[in-house]
Amino acid sequence: MNRRSKWLWIEPITGSRKRSNFFWACILFLGSLGFFLVGISSYFGENLIPLLSSQQILFVPQGIVMCFYGIAGLFISSYLWCTILFNVGSGYNKFDKKKGIVCLFRWGFPGVNRRIFSRFLMKDIQMIKMEIQEGISPRRVLYMEIKGRQDIPLTRTGDNVNLREIEQKAAESARFLRVSIEGF
Repeated sequence: MNRRSKWLWIEPITGSRKRSNFFWACILFLGSLGFFLVGISSYFGENLIPLLSSQQILFVPQGIVMCFYGIAGLFISSYLWCTILFNVGSGYNKFDKKKGIVCLFRWGFPGVNRRIFSRFLMKDIQMIKMEIQEGISPRRVLYMEIKGRQDIPLTRTGDNVNLREIEQKAAESARFLRVSIEGF
């Protein structure tokens, strides 16, 4: 859903509202809730979950550990659900040739720094860099090198983008910005 014309290119960035995050948030919530309920069941001596028997689990020490793991999992699950709810990491990259400005916008967690907005001059962009690491967990990221600043990632580091797509995106970005491409 890129919006592109001769002078303006707006590229939306997906945040944490991905299927994999929904899947893992549900699995983590249900698993930790199960641990917590089994721990509580061992305290009361009754089965709160009909499928899971807690009669053979003593509250001290197994029930306490089950409750602890359940509570820890619920906290981690709530963090993951908050990142999904607030869509952390979403935003856009805006390249405006008429004004000579590049704007990068991302959403963060609520608070003072909820909106992350960076603006650069196009003439300060030196090149587009591609980081490609193959192996068990491949890493393919595009960076924008700017004079006097740290390299800025244009793509998410956790996205599983194939090599052809990342090369095409790098070529498209470099062509629009009229800069060179470097791979490392």
